[in-house]
Amino acid sequence: MEKKDSIIVVGGGPCGSFSAFTAAKAGVNSIVFEEHQAVGVPSYCAGHLSLSGLKRLGLFPLPKKIVENEFKNAVFYSPCGREFSVRFSSPVTCAIDRKLFDKHMADLAMKAGVEYRLGVRVESLVLPNGSVKGLVVSHRGENETLTSNIVIDAEGVSSNLLKKAGYPTLNRSAVVNAVHAEVDKINDVESDAVEVYLGRKYAPSFYAWIVPRRDGSAKIGLATKAGNPKEHLQRLMHNHPIASKKLKKSKIFKESFHPITLGGTISRTYHNGLLIVGDAASQVKPTTGGGIIFGLLCSRIAGETAAKAVMSNDCSAEFLSQYQSQWKKVIGFELAVMRHLRLMLNRLSDKEMDRLIELCSRFEVGKILEECGDLDFEGTSLIRMLRHPATLVASLYFLLSSAI
Repeated sequence: MEKKDSIIVVGGGPCGSFSAFTAAKAGVNSIVFEEHQAVGVPSYCAGHLSLSGLKRLGLFPLPKKIVENEFKNAVFYSPCGREFSVRFSSPVTCAIDRKLFDKHMADLAMKAGVEYRLGVRVESLVLPNGSVKGLVVSHRGENETLTSNIVIDAEGVSSNLLKKAGYPTLNRSAVVNAVHAEVDKINDVESDAVEVYLGRKYAPSFYAWIVPRRDGSAKIGLATKAGNPKEHLQRLMHNHPIASKKLKKSKIFKESFHPITLGGTISRTYHNGLLIVGDAASQVKPTTGGGIIFGLLCSRIAGETAAKAVMSNDCSAEFLSQYQSQWKKVIGFELAVMRHLRLMLNRLSDKEMDRLIELCSRFEVGKILEECGDLDFEGTSLIRMLRHPATLVASLYFLLSSAI
């Protein structure tokens, strides 16, 4: 059996849905394939998003039932427990229910005319003569071939389709393994502040976090380059000089594990008849591992480019290359700066990290960040901040320590 759709999207997560939504708004028929039986499950991340990013995307405000909390403060703890705070006058980020958020994004797409097929696994790309012309999907033990003008790959970090097709994939050496957990209660955590914990002993090559909810429960987690993330989380909860006190009465009632790609984007996010978005393209902030806002910004460009290609009857790599050119103009500089910052952070010892946090606190870098910072566009924010002498002192120490 053979069917035809103009655009086929692989993956019903936010990036897949937003790509399809954007293309459908431009008048192009789109269909989304999601291997799970429902959109939004399983949920793997804390869902901590910037409000400015949501505004850029035209998604603000979100329905109230999706937003679990809003934050105007962030507290960073060094390995030995030194503290550095950033405080804003009004909320700058929010925690969302990922299941409800993903469903919201799918609902927007369906209202625009996008079709969803759930519980259908995409097995491979159809690649006659080196051009993507559709997909082979599996449902209830039967395979089906579908042809299309363009496939948008939003399958996530697994990159199975790209690997099978022999296309370049993300840098596996820069992947960290994360654990996301939900706990029933926390102690002595400000309700409007997220907390970040640094240190090789607890989260090598990344960090740990506590994201409180309004009801007193919280999302906690960490990612690590080395060792078992579950064991690291237990060490954080029981041994960290600060976190252990806040989590001593906490009980985990939900836990999940997933990889996060921190190596910067893949070398090529387009091919004949194919666009790649989100985690599959590694459009993820190397500093924080946040991929939703950047992924959605790129997905919107992908949907627009795909629609133009279909209407122009030109789905060649040459035409689709404008997608990569455009997303690089939006986030390319930011990702490059963040990648360098991540590499430098990874070189810092715990003692050096303690010293850096102490300097940031002493020179009130947090206040400068309040004036200059954009939580999504960190590279641009860093350039603004470097005009302040206090930031230069902390940055100089950071750079010299990282170069050792």
